[in-house]
Amino acid sequence: MRKINLSYLFVILYISLFQTFILGQVSDLEVGIDEKLGDYLPPDATFTTSEGDTVALGDLIDTPVLLALVYYECPGICSPLLTELGWVANKVDLIPVKDFKVITLSFDHHETPATSSKWKKNYLDGLNNEFPEDAWVFLTGDSLNIKKVTDAVGFYFRPDRDEFVHAGAVITISPKGKISRYLFGTKFNPFDVKMALLEAQSGKTSPTISKVLQFCFSYDPEGRTYTLNITRIIGSIMLLSIGIFLVVLLIKKKK
Repeated sequence: MRKINLSYLFVILYISLFQTFILGQVSDLEVGIDEKLGDYLPPDATFTTSEGDTVALGDLIDTPVLLALVYYECPGICSPLLTELGWVANKVDLIPVKDFKVITLSFDHHETPATSSKWKKNYLDGLNNEFPEDAWVFLTGDSLNIKKVTDAVGFYFRPDRDEFVHAGAVITISPKGKISRYLFGTKFNPFDVKMALLEAQSGKTSPTISKVLQFCFSYDPEGRTYTLNITRIIGSIMLLSIGIFLVVLLIKKKK
């Protein structure tokens, strides 16, 4: 018993040290993304839309949101990321505005509404199908409000001459502003995006088919994608089979 207790104590101590020295260092990232799943965006952070209107972030988020942190004059990954985001938003089997929105926020406080307006037109014109203008919001803002959001989602970037060194990702946000999922890179699978948006529907009733999809697929944090949950499916089939077998036994016993 003493050996077992000592083993438990060692495991607990190891986990505590790991969290202190390893995970603690992750939050000190200079460039990259420190996932803040379950945290909330600051609803009082205010920005300017591409139309020149001042809005609070909390007033924009009333449906699941695909949030992209970029800067519009980026010569690197921002352009392919936004092009891919437009493509996948058009392909995902959900209704824009009603089921989800896309919000693009520039983390370069020098960019203006005129800049975001130009790029919004470019990306919307590049979509094959009709995509509502109010379904994709392009924002700019001051450094203070930008920092509120980047700190909240764990997005860290660094100026490098006239450019920025930064990571690429799209973040799904719930209608209440909760950070639900991070989709990394510049290529996105429409199915993964749909599943992430469904997860972000915090407290909302999903269609039956959506519930089935959420049951059959699980998010793999290592692969950062959705995979078929074989264990859950086989377990459900086994329980269903046992239930049917018991019902048959009971009916035959009565006969």
